[in-house]
Amino acid sequence: MGSPNGESDVIVIGIGGIGSAVVYELAKRGIDVLGLERYSIPHTMGSSHGYTRIIRRAYHENPQYVSMITRAYERWRDLEDAYGEQLLYETGSLTAGPPTSDLVDGAVTTCEKHSIDYEQLGADETAERFPGIQLPAGFEAVYQSDGGFVRPEAGITAHVRLAQRAGARIRAREEVVGWDSTPTGVTVTTNKGTYEADRLVVAAGAWTGNLIESLDDRLSPERQVISWIQPEQPEAFTPDRLPVFLVSDEEDIHYGIPIFGAPGVKFGRHYHLNEVV
Repeated sequence: MGSPNGESDVIVIGIGGIGSAVVYELAKRGIDVLGLERYSIPHTMGSSHGYTRIIRRAYHENPQYVSMITRAYERWRDLEDAYGEQLLYETGSLTAGPPTSDLVDGAVTTCEKHSIDYEQLGADETAERFPGIQLPAGFEAVYQSDGGFVRPEAGITAHVRLAQRAGARIRAREEVVGWDSTPTGVTVTTNKGTYEADRLVVAAGAWTGNLIESLDDRLSPERQVISWIQPEQPEAFTPDRLPVFLVSDEEDIHYGIPIFGAPGVKFGRHYHLNEVV
């Protein structure tokens, strides 16, 4: 085991979507921060990959999320300005299903509560406006114009590079095997050395339970299956023609994202309950 590589104000374990943002925000405030990542940066072994991720304000799950989502839009634009690259694309978002479904009703409730502009469309109106989406008769849709997607890998890269410019130290392909509290802070042990810091941030995603024993029985990582489907008419599925979408039926919610970053429309299930990995 290596000797301590100096002390830091903060050590961040996990440099994915959350950890990379933490490292950047700390470093730009002048805090001495060390980031540790067991894989390369970015990588495909966690939850911050796949070229695109939906961002939306018509959040059917709970209206309480809207203030945080609004702030997220602002922070993504701030990151774009700092890094000089577009990371968030507004395609509009479409939430569709039976009129009484939790998906449609929840999206309307959120928009009404927070005075978010939206449109309600029938199945025929939806198909006329967005030819790539053919809803069953009787379905309704909620369209919200500033929904869209972000680029997770590019966002991680932007956070890490800006953090390094601000003085952060990032160590990739270095696995944390344990940590301990000390009278003055924490000691973190990896497969390559030992590090000390005043504070510790654990942003390890699916591996958090391995590092914080008290959370192990509360965290259940679940398998997420996504696919990229090549349409017969790809021109109808580009970001300027197709909004990001969520569609509910009696059993599931499925989502899709326009062609971007990989050939085909990204498609998946919104929940994979009990598919534990």
